[in-house]
Amino acid sequence: MKNIYGMTLEKLEQYFESINEKKYRALQIYEWLYQKRVRDIKLFSNIKDDLKNTLIKDFSFDRPEIVKIEKDEETAKYLFKLQDGKYIESVLMHHNYGNSVCVSSQVGCNMGCLFCASGKLKKERNLTASEMVSQIMMIEEDMKVRISHVVIMGIGEPFDNYDNVLDFIKIINNDKGMAIGARHITVSTCGIIPKIEAFMKENLQVNLAISLHGADNETRGKLMPINKVYDIDSLIDVLKKYVSITNRRLTFEYILLDNVNDSKEDALKLVKLLKGINCYVNLIPYNETNSGGFKRSSKDKILAFFDILKKNNIQVTIRREFGSKVTAACGQLRANYTSKGVIE
Repeated sequence: MKNIYGMTLEKLEQYFESINEKKYRALQIYEWLYQKRVRDIKLFSNIKDDLKNTLIKDFSFDRPEIVKIEKDEETAKYLFKLQDGKYIESVLMHHNYGNSVCVSSQVGCNMGCLFCASGKLKKERNLTASEMVSQIMMIEEDMKVRISHVVIMGIGEPFDNYDNVLDFIKIINNDKGMAIGARHITVSTCGIIPKIEAFMKENLQVNLAISLHGADNETRGKLMPINKVYDIDSLIDVLKKYVSITNRRLTFEYILLDNVNDSKEDALKLVKLLKGINCYVNLIPYNETNSGGFKRSSKDKILAFFDILKKNNIQVTIRREFGSKVTAACGQLRANYTSKGVIE
Protein backbone atom coordinates (compact mmCIF):
# COMPACT_ATOMS: atom_id res chain seq x y z
CA MET A 1 0.00 0.00 0.00
CA LYS A 2 1.36 3.42 -0.97
CA ASN A 3 1.79 6.10 1.65
CA ILE A 4 -0.12 9.30 0.90
CA TYR A 5 2.83 11.47 2.00
CA GLY A 6 4.99 9.98 -0.75
CA MET A 7 2.71 11.04 -3.58
CA THR A 8 3.80 13.96 -5.74
CA LEU A 9 0.96 16.20 -6.87
CA GLU A 10 1.31 14.86 -10.40
CA LYS A 11 1.12 11.24 -9.28
CA LEU A 12 -1.88 11.99 -7.09
CA GLU A 13 -3.62 13.65 -10.03
CA GLN A 14 -2.93 10.55 -12.12
CA TYR A 15 -4.36 8.39 -9.35
CA PHE A 16 -7.62 10.33 -9.23
CA GLU A 17 -7.99 10.20 -12.99
CA SER A 18 -7.41 6.43 -12.85
CA ILE A 19 -10.44 6.05 -10.54
CA ASN A 20 -12.56 8.39 -12.68
CA GLU A 21 -12.33 11.35 -10.32
CA LYS A 22 -11.41 14.91 -11.25
CA LYS A 23 -7.72 15.58 -10.84
CA TYR A 24 -8.41 18.75 -8.80
CA ARG A 25 -9.05 16.35 -5.92
CA ALA A 26 -5.27 16.07 -5.62
CA LEU A 27 -5.04 19.78 -4.76
CA GLN A 28 -7.74 19.34 -2.13
CA ILE A 29 -5.84 16.47 -0.53
CA TYR A 30 -2.58 18.44 -0.60
CA GLU A 31 -4.29 21.34 1.14
CA TRP A 32 -5.52 19.10 3.96
CA LEU A 33 -2.20 17.31 4.38
CA TYR A 34 0.27 20.16 4.06
CA GLN A 35 -1.50 23.49 4.63
CA LYS A 36 -4.03 22.44 7.27
CA ARG A 37 -1.94 19.52 8.62
CA VAL A 38 -4.98 17.30 9.17
CA ARG A 39 -4.16 13.58 9.30
CA ASP A 40 -7.64 12.15 9.89
CA ILE A 41 -9.19 11.74 6.46
CA LYS A 42 -12.65 11.67 8.00
CA LEU A 43 -12.19 15.39 8.69
CA PHE A 44 -11.61 16.27 5.02
CA SER A 45 -14.92 18.14 4.79
CA ASN A 46 -14.90 18.78 1.04
CA ILE A 47 -14.28 15.11 0.16
CA LYS A 48 -17.33 12.85 -0.21
CA ASP A 49 -17.62 9.80 2.02
CA ASP A 50 -17.31 7.15 -0.68
CA LEU A 51 -14.09 8.78 -1.92
CA LYS A 52 -12.76 8.95 1.64
CA ASN A 53 -13.35 5.21 1.94
CA THR A 54 -11.52 4.61 -1.33
CA LEU A 55 -8.56 6.65 -0.14
CA ILE A 56 -8.46 4.78 3.18
CA LYS A 57 -8.41 1.52 1.22
CA ASP A 58 -5.74 2.61 -1.26
CA PHE A 59 -3.34 4.63 0.92
CA SER A 60 -1.53 4.47 4.23
CA PHE A 61 -1.37 7.64 6.30
CA ASP A 62 1.30 6.24 8.67
CA ARG A 63 4.28 8.25 9.83
CA PRO A 64 7.39 7.31 11.82
CA GLU A 65 7.56 7.45 15.61
CA ILE A 66 9.81 9.93 17.41
CA VAL A 67 11.88 7.76 19.75
CA LYS A 68 14.37 10.23 21.18
CA ILE A 69 15.28 13.92 20.92
CA GLU A 70 18.57 15.48 21.99
CA LYS A 71 18.67 19.27 22.15
CA ASP A 72 20.97 22.16 22.83
CA GLU A 73 20.47 25.90 22.29
CA GLU A 74 20.71 25.75 18.50
CA THR A 75 20.18 22.11 17.53
CA ALA A 76 17.66 19.31 17.97
CA LYS A 77 18.54 15.79 16.86
CA TYR A 78 15.69 13.34 16.28
CA LEU A 79 15.79 9.55 16.30
CA PHE A 80 12.85 8.10 14.36
CA LYS A 81 11.51 4.55 14.37
CA LEU A 82 10.04 3.51 11.01
CA GLN A 83 7.08 1.21 10.46
CA ASP A 84 9.35 -1.81 9.95
CA GLY A 85 11.31 -1.13 13.14
CA LYS A 86 14.33 0.47 11.46
CA TYR A 87 15.87 3.67 12.82
CA ILE A 88 16.92 6.91 11.14
CA GLU A 89 17.77 10.38 12.36
CA SER A 90 17.37 14.02 11.38
CA VAL A 91 18.82 17.25 12.72
CA LEU A 92 17.12 20.63 13.12
CA MET A 93 19.48 23.62 13.09
CA HIS A 94 18.47 27.16 13.98
CA HIS A 95 20.16 29.78 11.78
CA ASN A 96 19.78 33.53 11.68
CA TYR A 97 18.15 33.11 8.24
CA GLY A 98 15.68 30.40 9.29
CA ASN A 99 15.39 26.79 10.37
CA SER A 100 17.16 24.03 8.47
CA VAL A 101 16.65 20.27 8.66
CA CYS A 102 19.26 17.70 7.65
CA VAL A 103 17.30 14.74 6.26
CA SER A 104 18.32 11.10 5.98
CA SER A 105 17.68 9.30 2.69
CA GLN A 106 18.55 5.69 3.57
CA VAL A 107 18.68 3.28 6.50
CA GLY A 108 22.44 2.97 6.70
CA CYS A 109 24.86 3.73 3.87
CA ASN A 110 27.00 1.67 1.49
CA MET A 111 29.46 4.41 0.56
CA GLY A 112 31.83 3.42 3.37
CA CYS A 113 33.58 6.78 3.84
CA LEU A 114 36.12 6.12 6.58
CA PHE A 115 35.46 9.31 8.54
CA CYS A 116 31.66 8.95 8.60
CA ALA A 117 29.67 7.43 11.47
CA SER A 118 26.68 6.53 9.28
CA GLY A 119 28.89 4.54 6.92
CA LYS A 120 29.71 2.11 9.72
CA LEU A 121 26.13 0.82 9.62
CA LYS A 122 25.64 -0.69 6.17
CA LYS A 123 22.66 0.16 4.03
CA GLU A 124 19.58 -1.87 4.93
CA ARG A 125 17.17 -0.17 2.55
CA ASN A 126 16.21 3.07 0.85
CA LEU A 127 13.80 5.45 2.52
CA THR A 128 10.54 6.12 0.72
CA ALA A 129 9.61 9.66 -0.25
CA SER A 130 6.97 9.61 2.51
CA GLU A 131 9.57 8.71 5.16
CA MET A 132 11.68 11.68 4.08
CA VAL A 133 8.71 14.07 3.98
CA SER A 134 7.62 12.89 7.43
CA GLN A 135 10.98 13.84 8.96
CA ILE A 136 10.32 17.50 8.13
CA MET A 137 6.63 17.50 8.98
CA MET A 138 7.11 15.87 12.36
CA ILE A 139 9.96 18.18 13.36
CA GLU A 140 7.89 21.22 12.36
CA GLU A 141 4.96 19.98 14.40
CA ASP A 142 7.06 18.97 17.41
CA MET A 143 9.08 22.20 17.56
CA LYS A 144 6.25 24.43 16.30
CA VAL A 145 8.55 26.10 13.79
CA ARG A 146 8.55 26.60 10.04
CA ILE A 147 11.33 24.76 8.18
CA SER A 148 12.74 27.05 5.50
CA HIS A 149 15.80 25.08 4.37
CA VAL A 150 16.44 21.37 3.75
CA VAL A 151 19.72 19.55 3.22
CA ILE A 152 19.64 15.90 2.14
CA MET A 153 22.87 15.20 3.91
CA GLY A 154 21.98 12.85 6.77
CA ILE A 155 22.32 9.08 6.79
CA GLY A 156 22.67 7.64 3.28
CA GLU A 157 23.72 8.64 -0.23
CA PRO A 158 20.80 10.48 -1.87
CA PHE A 159 21.77 9.52 -5.41
CA ASP A 160 21.77 5.85 -4.39
CA ASN A 161 18.03 6.41 -3.79
CA TYR A 162 17.48 8.66 -6.78
CA ASP A 163 13.79 8.22 -7.64
CA ASN A 164 12.51 8.54 -4.07
CA VAL A 165 14.70 11.58 -3.42
CA LEU A 166 13.39 13.21 -6.58
CA ASP A 167 9.77 12.68 -5.48
CA PHE A 168 10.64 14.01 -2.04
CA ILE A 169 12.05 17.21 -3.55
CA LYS A 170 8.97 17.69 -5.71
CA ILE A 171 6.64 17.28 -2.71
CA ILE A 172 8.42 19.68 -0.37
CA ASN A 173 9.04 22.21 -3.15
CA ASN A 174 5.47 22.25 -4.46
CA ASP A 175 3.60 25.47 -3.59
CA LYS A 176 0.62 23.39 -2.50
CA GLY A 177 2.87 20.98 -0.63
CA MET A 178 5.43 22.19 1.92
CA ALA A 179 6.38 25.19 -0.26
CA ILE A 180 10.10 25.10 0.53
CA GLY A 181 11.95 27.08 -2.14
CA ALA A 182 14.08 25.09 -4.57
CA ARG A 183 17.10 27.25 -3.85
CA HIS A 184 16.70 26.41 -0.17
CA ILE A 185 17.06 22.67 -0.88
CA THR A 186 20.50 21.05 -1.12
CA VAL A 187 21.34 17.52 -2.23
CA SER A 188 24.72 16.17 -1.10
CA THR A 189 26.40 13.35 -3.00
CA CYS A 190 29.68 11.44 -2.79
CA GLY A 191 29.87 11.67 -6.57
CA ILE A 192 27.81 9.02 -8.38
CA ILE A 193 28.50 10.27 -11.89
CA PRO A 194 25.57 8.68 -13.80
CA LYS A 195 23.12 10.19 -11.30
CA ILE A 196 24.76 13.61 -11.51
CA GLU A 197 24.32 13.40 -15.28
CA ALA A 198 20.65 12.52 -14.83
CA PHE A 199 20.12 15.22 -12.19
CA MET A 200 21.44 18.00 -14.43
CA LYS A 201 18.62 17.22 -16.88
CA GLU A 202 15.80 17.46 -14.29
CA ASN A 203 15.51 21.24 -14.66
CA LEU A 204 15.47 21.77 -10.91
CA GLN A 205 16.80 24.87 -9.18
CA VAL A 206 18.01 22.99 -6.10
CA ASN A 207 21.60 23.15 -4.90
CA LEU A 208 24.14 20.36 -5.39
CA ALA A 209 26.90 19.70 -2.86
CA ILE A 210 29.79 17.34 -3.51
CA SER A 211 31.54 15.46 -0.70
CA LEU A 212 35.13 15.87 -1.89
CA HIS A 213 37.50 15.62 1.12
CA GLY A 214 40.59 15.14 -1.00
CA ALA A 215 42.16 17.01 -3.91
CA ASP A 216 43.84 14.05 -5.60
CA ASN A 217 42.99 10.41 -6.27
CA GLU A 218 45.43 9.03 -3.73
CA THR A 219 44.08 11.07 -0.80
CA ARG A 220 40.40 10.84 -1.75
CA GLY A 221 40.69 7.15 -2.60
CA LYS A 222 41.97 6.34 0.89
CA LEU A 223 39.03 8.14 2.49
CA MET A 224 36.19 7.42 0.07
CA PRO A 225 35.84 4.02 -1.67
CA ILE A 226 33.60 5.57 -4.34
CA ASN A 227 36.66 7.32 -5.74
CA LYS A 228 37.85 3.93 -6.98
CA VAL A 229 34.70 3.69 -9.12
CA TYR A 230 34.39 7.35 -10.17
CA ASP A 231 37.79 8.97 -9.86
CA ILE A 232 38.32 12.61 -9.12
CA ASP A 233 39.20 13.58 -12.70
CA SER A 234 36.01 12.04 -14.10
CA LEU A 235 34.02 13.67 -11.30
CA ILE A 236 35.40 17.14 -12.00
CA ASP A 237 34.73 16.71 -15.73
CA VAL A 238 31.05 15.91 -15.17
CA LEU A 239 30.70 18.73 -12.62
CA LYS A 240 32.03 21.26 -15.12
CA LYS A 241 29.36 19.99 -17.51
CA TYR A 242 26.77 20.29 -14.72
CA VAL A 243 27.63 23.95 -14.11
CA SER A 244 27.56 24.68 -17.84
CA ILE A 245 24.10 23.13 -18.31
CA THR A 246 22.38 24.29 -15.11
CA ASN A 247 24.19 27.59 -14.52
CA ARG A 248 24.10 26.67 -10.84
CA ARG A 249 26.97 27.16 -8.41
CA LEU A 250 28.35 24.01 -6.78
CA THR A 251 29.32 23.47 -3.17
CA PHE A 252 32.31 21.29 -2.32
CA GLU A 253 32.32 19.81 1.20
CA TYR A 254 35.83 19.26 2.60
CA ILE A 255 36.36 17.73 6.04
CA LEU A 256 39.76 18.67 7.42
CA LEU A 257 41.59 15.70 8.95
CA ASP A 258 44.83 16.23 10.82
CA ASN A 259 47.88 15.19 8.76
CA VAL A 260 45.64 13.55 6.14
CA ASN A 261 44.30 16.28 3.85
CA ASP A 262 44.97 19.56 5.66
CA SER A 263 48.46 20.61 4.54
CA LYS A 264 49.33 23.73 2.55
CA GLU A 265 50.15 21.39 -0.35
CA ASP A 266 46.63 19.92 -0.13
CA ALA A 267 45.16 23.41 -0.21
CA LEU A 268 47.15 24.32 -3.33
CA LYS A 269 46.07 21.07 -5.02
CA LEU A 270 42.46 21.98 -4.24
CA VAL A 271 42.95 25.44 -5.75
CA LYS A 272 44.30 23.89 -8.95
CA LEU A 273 41.51 21.29 -9.08
CA LEU A 274 38.68 23.82 -8.72
CA LYS A 275 40.12 26.68 -10.76
CA GLY A 276 37.53 28.09 -13.15
CA ILE A 277 34.56 26.24 -11.64
CA ASN A 278 31.63 28.29 -10.33
CA CYS A 279 31.71 26.96 -6.78
CA TYR A 280 32.52 27.53 -3.19
CA VAL A 281 34.23 25.30 -0.65
CA ASN A 282 32.74 24.52 2.74
CA LEU A 283 35.57 23.56 5.09
CA ILE A 284 34.33 21.29 7.88
CA PRO A 285 36.16 20.88 11.19
CA TYR A 286 36.13 17.15 11.93
CA ASN A 287 33.89 15.79 14.69
CA GLU A 288 36.16 13.30 16.45
CA THR A 289 33.18 11.46 17.91
CA ASN A 290 32.84 9.95 14.42
CA SER A 291 35.71 7.63 15.48
CA GLY A 292 37.74 5.97 12.73
CA GLY A 293 41.06 7.01 14.22
CA PHE A 294 41.12 10.46 12.60
CA LYS A 295 41.96 13.65 14.45
CA ARG A 296 40.60 17.14 14.04
CA SER A 297 42.89 19.64 12.33
CA SER A 298 44.17 22.40 14.57
CA LYS A 299 42.63 25.84 14.41
CA ASP A 300 45.86 27.19 12.91
CA LYS A 301 45.84 24.59 10.14
CA ILE A 302 42.18 25.25 9.37
CA LEU A 303 42.80 28.99 9.11
CA ALA A 304 45.94 28.49 7.00
CA PHE A 305 44.00 26.23 4.61
CA PHE A 306 41.21 28.81 4.44
CA ASP A 307 43.67 31.63 3.71
CA ILE A 308 45.31 29.78 0.81
CA LEU A 309 41.95 29.19 -0.86
CA LYS A 310 40.84 32.76 -0.22
CA LYS A 311 44.05 34.28 -1.59
CA ASN A 312 43.64 32.18 -4.73
CA ASN A 313 40.11 33.47 -5.37
CA ILE A 314 38.29 30.33 -4.27
CA GLN A 315 35.11 31.26 -2.39
CA VAL A 316 35.36 29.47 0.93
CA THR A 317 33.64 29.26 4.30
CA ILE A 318 34.35 27.37 7.50
CA ARG A 319 31.24 25.55 8.55
CA ARG A 320 29.69 26.78 11.76
CA GLU A 321 29.55 23.91 14.21
CA PHE A 322 26.21 22.72 15.53
CA GLY A 323 25.27 20.22 18.20
CA SER A 324 28.34 20.33 20.42
CA LYS A 325 26.19 19.00 23.26
CA VAL A 326 24.39 16.29 21.30
CA THR A 327 25.49 13.29 19.24
CA ALA A 328 25.60 15.47 16.17
CA ALA A 329 27.62 13.35 13.74
CA CYS A 330 25.48 11.76 11.02
CA GLY A 331 24.47 8.30 12.19
CA GLN A 332 25.93 8.68 15.66
CA LEU A 333 22.66 8.71 17.61
CA ARG A 334 21.34 5.73 15.64
CA ALA A 335 24.63 3.86 15.98
CA ASN A 336 24.67 4.38 19.75
CA TYR A 337 21.10 3.18 20.06
CA THR A 338 21.40 0.09 17.85
CA SER A 339 24.68 -0.98 19.49
CA LYS A 340 23.30 -0.75 23.02
CA GLY A 341 19.75 -1.84 22.27
CA VAL A 342 18.33 0.70 24.71
CA ILE A 343 17.84 4.43 24.79
CA GLU A 344 19.71 6.12 27.58
